Amino acid sequence: MNHAEPLVATLVVGLALAFALGFAARLLRLPPLIGYIAAGIAVGPHTPGFIADAGVTAALAEIGVALLLFAVGLHFRARDLMAVWRIALPGALAQIALGTALGAAVGTLAFDLGLAASMIFGLALAISSTAVSTRALEERGRLGGEAGRIALGWLVVQDLVVVLALVLLPALAHTGQDVSLPAALATTGLQLLAFLAAMAIGGRVLLPQLLARVAATGSRELFTLAVIVIALGTAFGSSALFGVSPALGAFFAGVLLGESPLGHQAAADTVPLQRVFVALFFVSVGGLVDPAAMLAMPWTSVATVLAVLLGTGGAILALLLALRVPLPAAATVAGAMAQIGEFSLLLAQLGITAGLLPDATRGPLLVAVTLTILVTPLMQTLTDRLALWLEGTRRVLAWQKRRGQARLSKPPPQGLEGHAILVGHGRVGRIVAQALQCHGQPYVVIEAHHATAEALRLAGIPVVWGDASRSEVLLAARPETARIIVLAMPEAAGCRRVLDLARAANPAIMAAARAHDDEEAAFLEREQGMGLVVMGEREIALGMADFAMNRLGVPPAEAMLTIETLRTGH
Repeated sequence: MNHAEPLVATLVVGLALAFALGFAARLLRLPPLIGYIAAGIAVGPHTPGFIADAGVTAALAEIGVALLLFAVGLHFRARDLMAVWRIALPGALAQIALGTALGAAVGTLAFDLGLAASMIFGLALAISSTAVSTRALEERGRLGGEAGRIALGWLVVQDLVVVLALVLLPALAHTGQDVSLPAALATTGLQLLAFLAAMAIGGRVLLPQLLARVAATGSRELFTLAVIVIALGTAFGSSALFGVSPALGAFFAGVLLGESPLGHQAAADTVPLQRVFVALFFVSVGGLVDPAAMLAMPWTSVATVLAVLLGTGGAILALLLALRVPLPAAATVAGAMAQIGEFSLLLAQLGITAGLLPDATRGPLLVAVTLTILVTPLMQTLTDRLALWLEGTRRVLAWQKRRGQARLSKPPPQGLEGHAILVGHGRVGRIVAQALQCHGQPYVVIEAHHATAEALRLAGIPVVWGDASRSEVLLAARPETARIIVLAMPEAAGCRRVLDLARAANPAIMAAARAHDDEEAAFLEREQGMGLVVMGEREIALGMADFAMNRLGVPPAEAMLTIETLRTGH
């Protein structure tokens, strides 16, 4: 029992404070990340009161990092980058180089860092927060437009650079310990090649097959457990066998599973656990912060914040304009991405753990994370107003006219446009699918039963396996471009949840659902966007009534009007 006390106390107090302060931050319209960091400061050794066990917190944080990178891998799609690669690839690399150089200069002047340490510090100041950037664009309704596509491609390039940095950190850490930098890089390169070969040969085949066999058992609990074991097991195995960072191993496991038909449900199942441990990661970062040390370096903190705003926000705006992106879209992307977040803290934390960065860098970096996230709405407003002002000047208009505008590549077609989504392929969904097939209408099936989904896939029918009430699964069927969703599900509450998710992605989507009794039917008919609710017994009765009226000589038009009146109740 004594051995469990530090773990239990750290989990309970850390999570309780993270929830309370994260909730308070959300009420203030701030990202919960700010509350998590504040919770870490509260339970850290530099503030009075309860002090969390540092070893336990660090171990939980490492799990959080692995799950975070696993989720990034699950959601990584090459097509997101290919659609805007002419802009995102050169632009993001140039911005990272400029931001890293500016941040390295601040690190060198403030902390007298060496070349490797200053580059790590600079890189931490050049990587935008994916969560904050996408949410900022989504709240303004611009995530699905031109600016959103550019930002997503840009963020993908930044994530890949972070992954590369995670590979190189161990090599840099061993430099100077009787090992030269070229030798350390060569050793790391060989380890990475061995790891990639093992993942390509074994992981690409074995991991999806293992998960498919578990899914075939029909046990959702076993499937969730298998996903977590694969994520953390690959992270641990890559470190133990190949010397690769656990985060990198988890990332590649996510990439491989994300390419399989099981990836959407795997992503949905890991989200809750990932959120819990990522919150603990930020709590652990806050626990290492000394508030007094932060206040003791005000000018360094100010310089760090300015390096982020100029090296990320300013560089993105200038580079997008140089790449002939229209001014409004360039300003939107720059305003949303002018901040740093989770990956910056991850890089710095690993750099400090490896002995490459001094502890003193943590304070100004944390100030930069907090302030730049806080001023993101202000930066969006400022960049929008700057764009309006610049567009009104004759010189800018003439310059844009001479240069023209860049043309974005269209995202690769996915065969799902103006289609129907069938949730469930049982007795009801199967007949609807056959009707659509007879008339050549496009549709995709979301099926929770794995064996049924595999049979549909083998028959060449577009299918997504998983629980449609989970957003990651439903979004795989592209509701944003669908015309109708048919909810052939057994329960009304599940239909309502799926309909809410579908209408969030596409407010114009029409829906049809089934019900088992009058109460369920009335419940569903109250939902906005519900075009038809079918109840089995009622439809049987209406069919028999229609037959009886026709046999008794009631005119077909009058019989149809009576049936519709009985169906709708008025």
